[in-house]
Amino acid sequence: MTPKHCFLGFLISFFLTGVVETQSAPESLKPQRVHFQSRNFHNILHWQPGRACTSNSSVYFVQYKIYGQRQWKNKEDCWGILEFFCDLTNETSEIQEPYYGRVRTTSAGIHSGWTMTQRFTPWWETKIDPPVLNITQVNGSLWAILHAPSLPYRDQKGKNVSIENYYELVYRVFIITNSLEKEQKVYEGAGRVVKIGTLAPHAGYCVVAEMYQPMLDRRSQRSKEQCVELP
Repeated sequence: MTPKHCFLGFLISFFLTGVVETQSAPESLKPQRVHFQSRNFHNILHWQPGRACTSNSSVYFVQYKIYGQRQWKNKEDCWGILEFFCDLTNETSEIQEPYYGRVRTTSAGIHSGWTMTQRFTPWWETKIDPPVLNITQVNGSLWAILHAPSLPYRDQKGKNVSIENYYELVYRVFIITNSLEKEQKVYEGAGRVVKIGTLAPHAGYCVVAEMYQPMLDRRSQRSKEQCVELP
């Protein structure tokens, strides 16, 4: 059933019953669950279609603003779109500022009201990926080389901005002895090159790492295991 037919059904119901349903057609078209999802400061607005019957002919319109501003701004790339998401990374790049986003829909010539997000502050709410981990063998020892995840921002020289510019980060490195299936934390600190020594020859080891943000008391997920067999 198309949105136009849904709205006609609403009118027929009104004339037959003499009453209006609790939720009007424009109200039932309003987007639902409008919220930000943020990973490594890639800030994406997501939503679900309204409760009314909809089809691919429904289009969505997105606006945003900083908390305290009176005027909403249109997101031109998300003005009359079919998707249920909109990338607002560039529009929310002042990461310690609180933002709002909002979405409305138009279907078969019927306009919904706006549905607004809760206040969103990227610095507090973004989720950080685990560090990238590389392992090198040198003279019976392992060296763990860690890299923080990349961000969508660049400095004046065009280089990627490190997440360490925004947070105090603590790296944690763990080693797993395959034969014993035993895990041990071998490092915790700010360094990104870690030597893991005192390892038995002819044994297999796996190494994983994570990052911890002390100010937020939050840790990342763990990196993928890097496994080696010592000679």
